[in-house]
Amino acid sequence: MAIIAELSERIGITLANLSILKTGKARAVRFSTLDAICAALQCQPRDLLEFAPASVSESTEAASVLDRETETAL
Repeated sequence: MAIIAELSERIGITLANLSILKTGKARAVRFSTLDAICAALQCQPRDLLEFAPASVSESTEAASVLDRETETAL
């Protein structure tokens, strides 16, 4: 646990939030957080992340949100 606590201090994220990321329970991660973790660990995002396909309903919902956001941006 000392390594996680040290990383928490180095990147400025709470131990609780870092634990959520570590266990895979996070629903999202900010790019600034990912950048800080990669800088501290001297790694690339691909070393930390794994693509896991969502369920069909989640994929459909995400596509709908993306379509709406794209339409309003144009």
